Amino acid sequence: MAPFRARPSGRVCSHPLALRLGASDVSDGGVSWAVGAATLARSRSTLQRQSNRKELPVNPDPGAVAELLAAVYGHEVDSSVTYPTGVAFSGRLRLATGQTAKGESPTDVAAQISRIAEPLLQEPAAVPEAAPCLALACFADELFAVTGAAQHREFLLHQANRFVADPDVRVEDFFFAGTLLGRAYALTGEASYRDQLVSFLRSIDTCQPNGLYWHCHASPWHWGRGNAFAALGFTEALSCLHPEADVDDLLATHVEHLTALAQHQDETGLWHQLIDDSTTYLEHSATTMIGYAIARGLRRGWLSEDPCQEVVNRAWQGAAERIGTGGELDQVCIGTGPLQSRQAYVERPFSTGVDARGGAMALWFAVEMLRLREEGEAAGEG
Repeated sequence: MAPFRARPSGRVCSHPLALRLGASDVSDGGVSWAVGAATLARSRSTLQRQSNRKELPVNPDPGAVAELLAAVYGHEVDSSVTYPTGVAFSGRLRLATGQTAKGESPTDVAAQISRIAEPLLQEPAAVPEAAPCLALACFADELFAVTGAAQHREFLLHQANRFVADPDVRVEDFFFAGTLLGRAYALTGEASYRDQLVSFLRSIDTCQPNGLYWHCHASPWHWGRGNAFAALGFTEALSCLHPEADVDDLLATHVEHLTALAQHQDETGLWHQLIDDSTTYLEHSATTMIGYAIARGLRRGWLSEDPCQEVVNRAWQGAAERIGTGGELDQVCIGTGPLQSRQAYVERPFSTGVDARGGAMALWFAVEMLRLREEGEAAGEG
């Protein structure tokens, strides 16, 4: 496959080794999941697609899938108070504010989310200090755009001000930094948020010669959702920074990573639990997160339509085929902090069914594909 191409910039990708910031030791879900013996004992065959699940039609419409997912996800704060809640809230708001929105109005959705999140919005310090928890605020600027309530604006800024990256350079932090600091900068225009985010992204030193990222220095393996976090993090950052800030080098880094990921896309359209190991299971959340990053890149003009459109279409088809009419998902890796061996990633359990993390990311992907289609149709009419 030909490499992805960004708009010409005259810049080259670089990975300076400058900055190391301290942070807490957390998994990608905000807590270290304790997997019970019964869960670990379940054979992979029992976690395959449930026979009684109703399947979506072939080549499902992203708008219909987004509406289905929005009816299931984004209606409660998860028990660990982590980013999937914020992503799902954001997805519901984006769907309601779309060009062809058919369901709930933006004001109705905003009112519902405000009620659900009211205890946190009233007491921002109640959000745990861990970065996956702080990133729950990724919806607050979009809520503020609808309500104009200063409380919603301040909630995002409070969490962004508390963010500190892990010194071991975890891929999860690419997303947590991108979504918190990027949105805070876009909301306020304060250079301190931009400078902290850009410095962090330029300091990353875990990208390998194959173009893929380690989970972190202590876990030098190419975890699927980990590399998806990297793609998502750069996407969030660039969405808030580019083209106003001088970040063409970060765009080049991002495009090179997406190019490397495209080489490992399975024929089903999905990516694997270990990106560079096709014998590991196909993983849903990595696919929707990478797919989202490519769809956003196409919408923003960062990526060339050829071959990116084909890659994202395959990802959409593969992910949508593994969503049930009740919002069930196939094979979402459970919450995962850095693991001690490659085999531990291979054997990491996955869930099949309704899954807050996977559902939130699938909703973001569906809405982004809907927007990509809407904008393409509008351009065609023009």
